[in-house]
Amino acid sequence: MKSEDKNGNRWVILVGALMLQLCLGAVYAWSVFAAELKKEVALGGFGWSVTETQIVFSAALATFALVMVVAGKWQDKLGPRKVALAGALVLGLGYILASFMPGNFLWVVITLGIIAGAGIGLGYVCPIAAIGKWFPDKLGLATGIAVAGFGAGAFFISVLSGKGINMPGLEVDLTQLLANYGLGGTLLIWGVVFLAFGGTGAFLLKNPPTGWKPLGWEPPAKSSSANVREDWERSDMMKTPQFWMLLAMFVCAASAGLMTIGILKLYGIDSGLTAAAAGTAVGILALFNGAGRIFWGWISDKIGRTITMGVMFFLQAGMMFALIFMGLGSTMEGLTVAAAWIGLMFGGNFALFPTATREFFGINNYGGNYAMVFLGYGVAGILGPIVAGQAKDILGSYDVAFILCGLLCIIATVLAFITRAPRHHS
Repeated sequence: MKSEDKNGNRWVILVGALMLQLCLGAVYAWSVFAAELKKEVALGGFGWSVTETQIVFSAALATFALVMVVAGKWQDKLGPRKVALAGALVLGLGYILASFMPGNFLWVVITLGIIAGAGIGLGYVCPIAAIGKWFPDKLGLATGIAVAGFGAGAFFISVLSGKGINMPGLEVDLTQLLANYGLGGTLLIWGVVFLAFGGTGAFLLKNPPTGWKPLGWEPPAKSSSANVREDWERSDMMKTPQFWMLLAMFVCAASAGLMTIGILKLYGIDSGLTAAAAGTAVGILALFNGAGRIFWGWISDKIGRTITMGVMFFLQAGMMFALIFMGLGSTMEGLTVAAAWIGLMFGGNFALFPTATREFFGINNYGGNYAMVFLGYGVAGILGPIVAGQAKDILGSYDVAFILCGLLCIIATVLAFITRAPRHHS
């Protein structure tokens, strides 16, 4: 096998992955833009309902997941660079187009929902698949670092677009793009940034040569107790109960995080906090979302993927209930703790599900296989935000949505503790 250093520095690939993911994470800053859209027209907003804001968010998440099914197969055949470059281009184009009519509901659904969502779907799987091949010796940690950019990107976008950081003991005024340039100008600026910065990151991605391995690392010995097939075709994977259990876990666990991300600023304002304080909570969630991908990826390397999933899902369920029954959202301190907690648990999904998919079903068809598992995220992206929007618009409160998502996390916990890797005997 070929070893490291003769075929390029794998850490450069990791930098490229981070750069691209920082841009793709724009979708998780949606709550900041949703607050501008919901604001009354007399106050300079557009007068949208909560459900309308969440339809755009859900459209982006669902398109993201659906396009990733195709993108996963493309990157398996073409390599990560070409598909990732297309993703950065389409994402930037979506934001630039949205800037021309930022208050038109249908236009925003098409541009920020469908076009930008497609760009994220094209780009997202490419760095994950490439990192899995460059870092087989640090799979959970490296995957976590690569996808941490997705959460961190939302942090920077939210605090730069809003009013900086506004929390007890830490107040920082930054560019305030929305205040200075309006929603249209802000979307245009981010679209250009995504084209330039995301495109550069995509260009750095590539696969290692066939047979390459890190210097001093040897692949684990294959089991001699059974003839286990390591690389599964998509069609065979979908016949296993493990695939459907991973999919169901993704739906249940991701619904809680995506629901919270979509409404967090709206929820904070509704609970009596200032827009600046609620916006800061969005940034905190995004920051811990990124940290959770590294933390849980590292933990799972030590104790295993499904055990880590079970612990993480259970802790997420606890916070869903605590927000309602302990009233954490009514104070800046409480909402900050809740946002950090939810972000930390939610972020782990994106280190654990890809690594579990690779370990369960192999590396050769990993891009396409993980794209199918990721459809669970698309379902969650519709379920969580829309339930929250309907709960608020019809019942006048988000309580039912948080309780429902807490129950879904309990279901995910049970599934995690009973799921084991498949064994395919030829």
